[in-house]
Amino acid sequence: MIETNQVKVLTLGSFHFKFPNLDVDQTSKEDQIDVLEPKYQEEIELIVDKLEKFKPTIIVIERQPKKQQKYDSLYTAYVNGTHKLSRSEEQQIGFRLSKRLGLKQLYCVDAWGTDYEDVRKAVYENDTVSKKRFMDYFYNNPDTILNSWLNEKKVFKTEGILAELKRINTDEHVKKGLGDYLIGIFKYETEESDQFGPDFVTSWWFNRNLRIFRNIQRINAKSDDRILVIYGSGHMNLLNIFFDSSPEYRLMKINDYL
Repeated sequence: MIETNQVKVLTLGSFHFKFPNLDVDQTSKEDQIDVLEPKYQEEIELIVDKLEKFKPTIIVIERQPKKQQKYDSLYTAYVNGTHKLSRSEEQQIGFRLSKRLGLKQLYCVDAWGTDYEDVRKAVYENDTVSKKRFMDYFYNNPDTILNSWLNEKKVFKTEGILAELKRINTDEHVKKGLGDYLIGIFKYETEESDQFGPDFVTSWWFNRNLRIFRNIQRINAKSDDRILVIYGSGHMNLLNIFFDSSPEYRLMKINDYL
């Protein structure tokens, strides 16, 4: 039974249009595209057309709340015709759609996780031996987090941005992405802690996404609001679960719009 007062949410998992290659899964230079090329600009306009049908009243982007003033300023400048959109998806899609809909701002909700003490000491502080051992395991262990991405074929260059967005937002792809966090570094152990891996993944991924979700809750959306979340696709393996499970929200299917 669907609660009538649930806020409708649409989550758009995206690849990063600027290709910063800050994630574990990276894209080589020769496989990247320039979203400012005319053919991709036309396709982005088509994607915005499709998302406009959801009629979002709130748009959420992958930027930290401390940068809210900066993005408010950039968005206002764009609306006034004095800012040229960067290559990033939050501007190419988010700013365009917000302007069309006459929205006053986009909401910055990103967050980092909080580390357990054992993780912080071993990975981020001055014990270089333990840090090297951890990083070697992270990147070189056969049972690696990269496992499900090894044979993955990204299609933005061959089939376009829309085809890639449809591909990475399928239920199968999103579910597979969560599985990556339950192997590889999740199994890492030290002499001091046989639960080091779960501690690291909890802080790195689960805690981070719970904090993002909490930031979205803080927007205090009303029952007639409609939230569009524009985020790196990897986050959907948890954010979709949170929205789908929460009594406050009703998660819609993004590919029904794409």
